[in-house]
Amino acid sequence: MTVYFIGAGPGDPELITVKGQRLIRSSPVILYAGSLVPPEVLDGHRAECVVNTAELDLDAIVGLLSDAHARGQNVARVHSGDPSLYGAIGEQIRRLRALGIPYEIVPGVTATAACAATLGCELTLPGISQTLILTRYATRTPMPEGEALSDLARHGATMAIHLGVRHLARIVQTLTPHYGSDCPVAVVYRASWPDETRMTGTLADIEAKVGQTGIERTALILVGRVLAAEGFVDSSLYASARHREIGT
Repeated sequence: MTVYFIGAGPGDPELITVKGQRLIRSSPVILYAGSLVPPEVLDGHRAECVVNTAELDLDAIVGLLSDAHARGQNVARVHSGDPSLYGAIGEQIRRLRALGIPYEIVPGVTATAACAATLGCELTLPGISQTLILTRYATRTPMPEGEALSDLARHGATMAIHLGVRHLARIVQTLTPHYGSDCPVAVVYRASWPDETRMTGTLADIEAKVGQTGIERTALILVGRVLAAEGFVDSSLYASARHREIGT
């Protein structure tokens, strides 16, 4: 028996991995985060027990996992995006280890990747930014020392900010001294879902644009010069002068 923490992807049911889909369709027990995972991700399942965990606390979830373990049944524990990023699987894993229950993590497509796709851009460009920082805005859970948004902003790297659109004004105020008011910004609501909404602008005007939509949650903020770069140099990856080994 194994608990599989499966990344369902950002929303589009076709963005789940082949392995994740196979495990969902073959596991007798499915626990899924219904507030963020569309039910279509579960299409084709043959599970005898399917539970939406949106309203359950940690004790209740671990209880269900433990019960499945006692019955010798595999569990598809389905999370949105990639479960290793803000998936709250750490505390579940800690409990499983204490109980001696095997588990495996199945990666998923991140919201950041989905946003880059819908914006039609590369997040790392030669001479512009070769670093991507994935972070969140501190609200109920404080950030560790050295990880405040102002600390990270000093790098000037491409930044993806989770759980922050409700605090966009403060984020803009923090980032502007480091990135400049003309720095491109994109706010993507529910990337890859049917009701996806994209707002693009700069640190100078993005707050007003987002304010007109009324969006206050389930949106990712992307900041960086890569979002509107044109004059970057070509990568050496496909340079004609580069020696390439041809497989036999």
